[in-house]
Amino acid sequence: QVQLVQSGGGLVQAGGSLRLSCAASGDIADIANMAWYRQAPGKQRELVAFISSDGTTNYADSMKGRFTISRDNTEKAVYLQMTSLKPEDTAVYICYQVIRRPWGNWSDYWGQGTQVTVSS
Repeated sequence: QVQLVQSGGGLVQAGGSLRLSCAASGDIADIANMAWYRQAPGKQRELVAFISSDGTTNYADSMKGRFTISRDNTEKAVYLQMTSLKPEDTAVYICYQVIRRPWGNWSDYWGQGTQVTVSS
């Protein structure tokens, strides 16, 4: 089975930095789009950053200039480098990958989520 395993969350002071990782494992033929989402207490899940198979990126307005999404196709991984963190960035961060299995079908996969807490 395909699984996305996340790491890199934790507690950080406002203005600090964190790097999140998300690596896929299993029988994987190709990976297309990758993304990071987050969900804060009492709020619905929102898109943080997106990266296509050719490396094109998009960010939510509040994250532009602070967060950077990247990918490593060899490692089957997507990363989120977060800088200048603010208390309002506190949330569970969830990675997402669109993966094709060897037998040809494409499916959406989600990581288990990791807590990011930013103290003031």
